[in-house]
Order: sequence, then C-alpha cells, then structure tokens
Amino acid sequence: MDSTTRYQRLRERYLNGDLDRRSFFRLLGAAGVAAGVVGGPFRFVTGAALAAVTEIRFDGWGGVVSEALSKYAFKPYTAKTGIKVDEGTFGGTDEFFSKVKASKPGTYNIFHSSGVFDYARFVNAGFGTVINEANIPNLKLVMESLIKPFRAITPDGLSAAPYDYGTTGLAWNRKHVSDDYAHKMGARMLVDPQWKGKIGSYQDWREQIWFSALATDQNPNDIKDMDAVWDNMRKHRKLILKYWSSGAELMSLFAEGEMWVSTAWSGRVARLRQEGHDIGFFNPKNGYGWMETMFVLKGSPMRECEELINFMLEPETAIAVAIGQNYPPSLDPTKVPMPEAVQKIPTFDPTGKLAALTFAKPDYWNGHEGDWAKKANRIMKGF
Repeated sequence: MDSTTRYQRLRERYLNGDLDRRSFFRLLGAAGVAAGVVGGPFRFVTGAALAAVTEIRFDGWGGVVSEALSKYAFKPYTAKTGIKVDEGTFGGTDEFFSKVKASKPGTYNIFHSSGVFDYARFVNAGFGTVINEANIPNLKLVMESLIKPFRAITPDGLSAAPYDYGTTGLAWNRKHVSDDYAHKMGARMLVDPQWKGKIGSYQDWREQIWFSALATDQNPNDIKDMDAVWDNMRKHRKLILKYWSSGAELMSLFAEGEMWVSTAWSGRVARLRQEGHDIGFFNPKNGYGWMETMFVLKGSPMRECEELINFMLEPETAIAVAIGQNYPPSLDPTKVPMPEAVQKIPTFDPTGKLAALTFAKPDYWNGHEGDWAKKANRIMKGF
C-alpha cells in the first residue's frame, strides 16, 4: 500500500470518528508522514491540522466544585488522553463575560455556565458554538428537562451540555436562628433588623433582585412593583455584613460564625454540614433554581472539547463529581441508577423532571439586564 492510500484511509477513519486525534497523528507517523512534510496528498495535513491540541482551558466556580472536577474528571481525562486541562476560576459569570469579551477567540474554551440566561447572553454576544452531539454520546443520558430550555434558545444546535443543577435558597446558623423563624419569615429575614451585621448574600444583581422580589411577595419572573424591590434592597444593604463573592467565602463566613443569615447555594451548605457546622437551609416558594452547563466557546478545539465533555458525562465520572461537589448530576436518574450518596444531595429529583424548581426566564431577565444590573450594583455599593 503506497503512502497516499495509507493517508487517505487514515484520514477517512479520523473524519468518521473511528480515530481520536492522538491516534491519527501517531499512525500518520508510523505511515512515514512527518509534521514538516508538504506537498502531495499530505499538503492537507499541514498548519493548524498538524498542531495537535495538547491543552484545553476550563474556567469554573472554584472551591469544592473545582476540586471535585479536577480530581474526578480533569486529571483522569489527562491520564487517558495526554491532553492537559488548564483550570481557571471566576467569582461570577459577569466577571467571566468581561474577560471573554476582552480576549481573542480560543483563549477560553469551556466554562461552567450557570443558568439559561447566561447561555442566551453568551450565544447572543457571538461566543457560542455548535457542538457535534454525535461526539458526545453520553448526552443521551442527560435529563430532557435540562436540555429542552437550551434547545429552545438555539434550535439549530447546542453550544453546551447540561452538567448539574442546584438552588440558591436561604441558610441560617442554628445556634442563633430557629428553623421555625426561618421558615416563617422566608426572604424577609434578610431585612430583619435584629440580625444587623450578621446578614450576607451573594454579590450578584440577579439574585439580589430575585430575593427582594420574594421578600415583597412577588413572582421573580413577573415583577410588578420594582420600587418595592429597590426599597427592600436598600434595607438589606444597611443591615448586611458582607456581599460574598464566591462559594468558598460563603462557607468561610458561616464556618467562622461571622454570618448568621444569608442566601446560600445548596451544595455549599451540604458541605458545611458534612464538616460539622449546624446550618439550616430551605428553598422558599419560587426559590432560585439553576442548571449549569459545560459551555464551549467560539474558537475552541471542538473535537477535543467534545471528547472532554463526553468523558465528564460518563456515569462513573459524573456521579463522582456530583458527590464531591454536592450538586446532583444532569444524568437522568430514570436512565442511570444513582447511589444513595447522590440521592441524599439537596435538590436531587428522582423523577428527572425538576418540576419543583423555578428557573429564571432568560428573555425576561436578559431583557431587563441593562437597567436592573446598573441600579442594583449602585445600591450594593451604597448609592
């Protein structure tokens, strides 16, 4: 068999998905093709095609979430493929969005996106991609209830794969605050003067508005009285100890006893309890539900990113990450049996329908972002 025929057959196998990139280049070498060879049938294997991907950039939420992903997903993936995952963190997606806007395409590859509104925001800004779902066969194991909202935004193809879900609810230190009081007051306890200097919440304009809507007995996805929301936010601002900016900071403030009442992420409260801290938690009616995805950004090496995401969605991997980070996996529990450790995670839904969670409507929240974000951020700064 001559070199031209060998190349053509290898190339066909690679394009059909029968060979991964590493194997393709290894077999090209065995067939006598070097990176410097040009001309003939190998002129198509020069330049970017010969620059085999050796690293994928991932950005996430840090703390126990990043620790779980690194330990159970990224390091095993690197061991299997030889491709390194360069891990970065951010405090919020507003911050990360600014970084992406200021960077060249391909600087950032995959990020741990939160919510359908962030999905719509990144896609509408031109940072989306279209993943080849054939390269992510484990996507078929993901709950349809999680995939459906994203397909509604990009019906011609997904830019991301759902990975986990959780809630932002209300948390309190049981040494100082009773369960009965917390359940009775709900979001109004965030503006109760008796906790002045012991109150916290996430430094995010959406969640500030969301819980102020709840405190004023309004539907966060259909707010009728924004003046009442702004007034509630100002009251909250006068009483607050600190707006925390990361899950690690949330946990530290509760663990050190500095903060007694706050909004909180369900998985971080679960970890606090595992560490022996007596922290109460519940999701009020219309509490803030969210779903997170692995979003592939424009300019990324698609095949390698798809391979990584498929590896992350392997049941063994996804379940290990879920237990490590205390957020349920996106895998459908009616298709993939879940161990007891996953079933005990807060917000886990054995039906796979997630009917009990309230998610932010992307058109509604993104449509108001220009006005609401600016005003909410001014209030949080004390203006």
